[in-house]
Amino acid sequence: MNNKHNFWRWKRLQESFFTNLLSNIPTRVVGSNLRNLMYRNIFARIGSSVYIEDGVKFINTWCIEIRNEVNILQGVGINAKGHSNNRVCLGDKVTLERGVDIRAMKDTCIYIDEGTFVGPYVCFAGPGNIKIGKWCLIAAHVGIFANNHIFDDPTQYIENQGVTRQGIVIEDDCWIGHAVTILDGVTIGKGSIIGAGAVVTKDIPSFSVAVGVPAKVVKSRINRQLVNFKDDAYPSL
Repeated sequence: MNNKHNFWRWKRLQESFFTNLLSNIPTRVVGSNLRNLMYRNIFARIGSSVYIEDGVKFINTWCIEIRNEVNILQGVGINAKGHSNNRVCLGDKVTLERGVDIRAMKDTCIYIDEGTFVGPYVCFAGPGNIKIGKWCLIAAHVGIFANNHIFDDPTQYIENQGVTRQGIVIEDDCWIGHAVTILDGVTIGKGSIIGAGAVVTKDIPSFSVAVGVPAKVVKSRINRQLVNFKDDAYPSL
């Protein structure tokens, strides 16, 4: 038990040393190159050509995997705090714009797949798992919340009734509009578009256009021939 405790204590000390030393070195000098090189000592993985601006905050770096050609801009926070089984993975060519907030907790996996663009001040929050597909576009101020408070018993405080953690899946090539909220248990099918300000409470079929509160499908995109997507290329319609 003491060996395990000492191991995690050492990991936390390493993380604190490297992040405090390197996180605020300006990018225009040598900051990004230094972070790319030295953070390899404390992360689960960092790929090639990774760009990390100054002012990015990481917690539980040994649970965070960053693959090739990822861009992480100022003000991003990635927090895998609280459990060694938490996982945050950013696939190849993912971009996180300023202020993106990713929070994994309690055996949570948050995975953002290849080529997905995440706009400013988007929030991803567990404890349910979140899976974002390839080449998605997620606009600013979107909230993706893979948990929901249980409130069935009016005689108990809501805080004491626990939460659901069914998880959220957004499949490949989806466009999520500005200020959309996606709630626990939802799957958004491949090629779907969610209009600005919508609140998604139920599954959305593939190639749908959905708007409103709660979000409802108003149009299908499959009234014309679909293009066969190639796994190794940017999907285009």
